[in-house]
Amino acid sequence: MKITFLGTGAADWPEKKPEGCKEHRRLSSALIDGSLLIDPNPCVFDALNEYSKDPSEIKYIINTHRHSDHFDEKTVAKLEKYGARFIPFSEGEEKTVGKYTVSAYRANHSTVKDPVHFIISDGEKTVFYGLDGAWLLFDEVQAIKNRKPDFAVFDATVGFIDGDYRIFEHNDLNMVLEMKKTLEKYIGKFCISHMARTLHTDHATLSGIMEKHGVTVASDGLEIEI
Repeated sequence: MKITFLGTGAADWPEKKPEGCKEHRRLSSALIDGSLLIDPNPCVFDALNEYSKDPSEIKYIINTHRHSDHFDEKTVAKLEKYGARFIPFSEGEEKTVGKYTVSAYRANHSTVKDPVHFIISDGEKTVFYGLDGAWLLFDEVQAIKNRKPDFAVFDATVGFIDGDYRIFEHNDLNMVLEMKKTLEKYIGKFCISHMARTLHTDHATLSGIMEKHGVTVASDGLEIEI
């Protein structure tokens, strides 16, 4: 299983890279094996073009929630013209999506209706994808303990900003590290994504900090073979 990060930014990143901007993150989305797209946001086609990904190879689209930085009807419609199929999920549902088993769990992200996180398995490898959201809720923690994902993507919107109100909807990095202490016996590798432009340092500095804790910081275009 291969995961490609098409975008790794939170909602405060502009859709297009501003002129003179040294570092840019697109809105967060990911592609598994070139065929399963998570979160069809407005930046998807720019990313597919930059990373030489064929949109006609995308067969399935799933969505964590309907905030505009994660879901765009025009992107879905355009992908459907290429032959992709949008598959809706509600919490507690498990569906066969091509060769994948996709399970949805309620996310701790209450400013939107029906937010979910996913556990995705191809029968050999398993991924947990948890954007957006704050502390993981009980049912998905139990699922992680039972399913033992090889790779997990955690929300990291808030950075190391103390006292930020967004921790009730998103993780800060101390929250990620605390959850890692508890869950590392069940998860193979940890990764973070969905970094806010205004709440994080540059990618190299952030990576240097988190690598000391065994956490990969995703960047746009990063591909990881699981």
